[in-house]
Amino acid sequence: MVMVSNLITGLAGGRAAPVLCARNSGKTATEITEDAIDNCKHSANPSRGKSMKTLPPLLLFCLSILSVAGPVQSNPPGHLSGPHIATFSIVAWDPQTGDYGVAVQSRYFAVGSVVPHAAAETGAIATQALGNLLYGSQGLALLAEGTAADDVIKELIKADPLRTERQVGVVDQHGRAASYTGQECLPWAGGRTGEHYAVQGNLLVGPQVVNAMAIAFETMPGDFATRLVHALAAGQAAGGDARGRQSAALLVVRKAGGYLGLTDRYIDLHVEDHPTPIRELERLLEIRQSQLAHTRAAELLQLAENAEEVQRTDLYKEAHAQIEHALELYPEDDFGWWLLARIRLLQGEPDAAAAAAQRALIENPAWRRLPASTRASLGVAPELITALLEVDAFRRLWESLAVEGPAVAQ
Repeated sequence: MVMVSNLITGLAGGRAAPVLCARNSGKTATEITEDAIDNCKHSANPSRGKSMKTLPPLLLFCLSILSVAGPVQSNPPGHLSGPHIATFSIVAWDPQTGDYGVAVQSRYFAVGSVVPHAAAETGAIATQALGNLLYGSQGLALLAEGTAADDVIKELIKADPLRTERQVGVVDQHGRAASYTGQECLPWAGGRTGEHYAVQGNLLVGPQVVNAMAIAFETMPGDFATRLVHALAAGQAAGGDARGRQSAALLVVRKAGGYLGLTDRYIDLHVEDHPTPIRELERLLEIRQSQLAHTRAAELLQLAENAEEVQRTDLYKEAHAQIEHALELYPEDDFGWWLLARIRLLQGEPDAAAAAAQRALIENPAWRRLPASTRASLGVAPELITALLEVDAFRRLWESLAVEGPAVAQ
C-alpha cells in the first residue's frame, strides 16, 4: 500500500483539517478517504447538509489519490460519498406494451447519466439522493432473476454503509413497485407507490410534489412515455426540486426497440442543462415519436410492395396517416416530407406529392446540391424527382435551387 503522511492540513473551509496519515494507521485507503470526507463534511457543516461540491479542489484531488491507492478496497467506489442527486423521479411499467420507463428531473447537471436504469422484460430502477450507480447494474441483475421489487431494495441497501443517504425506486418483472428513502436524505424526501409505478424525490418543496406526480401518471391521457413526462411536469408544477431545475431525462425500454433493433433503448432522451428542462424534454419526445411514426410509415411501404392491390391501397392509406402524424409532431423533418411525397405519388396524387416535396426543399435546400446517387441512398430516388418535375410548381423551385443548368433528375 502507498504510504501517505501529513497529506492534508487546513483545507476544510479555512478550518484546520485533521492530518491524514496512512502509515501505521491500520486502515485501508478507502477507509481513510471515507474518514476524510466525513471529517470535512462535519467541519464545513455539522448538520451534514454539505455535499462534495463544498470540498476545496486540492482536498478532492488528494482524496482521489487515496481512493486508488493500496489493496482491494473494502467497499466498492459506488459507496463513497459524492454530490447529492437531489431530484424527483418516476419508475413504471406499461402492461399494454410491456415497456419499462424512468423519467427524472433535477437541479443537477446531466441527471440522466446517474438516475435511470432499465432493461427490457426485466424492470426499471431510479437511484438518487446520494445516488449509487451500482444499484443500477446490481438491481437489474436481481430483477432478471425474478426478484420482487421490495426484495431488490432490501438486497441493495443491506450491505451499503451509506444506505441512510440513498433513495431508490424499483419496478419488477410483474409490475410490482417499491420505493425506499434513507432517513438522512435531504428534506423533504419521500415517495409513494401505485399500480405499476413508484414516485420518489428528495430536497423537494414538500410531499405535494410526489403526490402530484402520482395523480398525473394515473389520470393523464396519452401513451406511456407521454404520461411519464406528464408526471414530471405535474411534480414541477407542484414546486419540484427546492433548488430549482437544470436537467431531465426519459428512458423507455422495449425488446429490440432501439436503433436497427440492436438495443432495447426505445426512447432515450437527455436534457443536460436547460432553464426549462421538462419543456425541452417534451419537445425532444415529440421528435422521437415523430421518428417512430416515420419508421412505421416506411415499413408499411415495404409491405405494400409485395401486397395484393386491395391490400396495397390500405397499406398506402395507413402509411399516409403515419407520416402525416409524424409531420404534425415534427414539421421540420425534411426526410418526412420526402416520404410523404413518395406516398402521395403512389396514391396517384402528383400535385399533393409535389407540394410535400417542395416543403422538403424549403426545409433543407441542400437536397438539390446532393448527387443523385446520394439522394437515392437517402430514399429520394431519381424516378421520384423525374415524376415530380412534371409539376410546374415543383420544377420552378427545383430550378431556382440549381447551381447552374436546366432542371434534371440528377
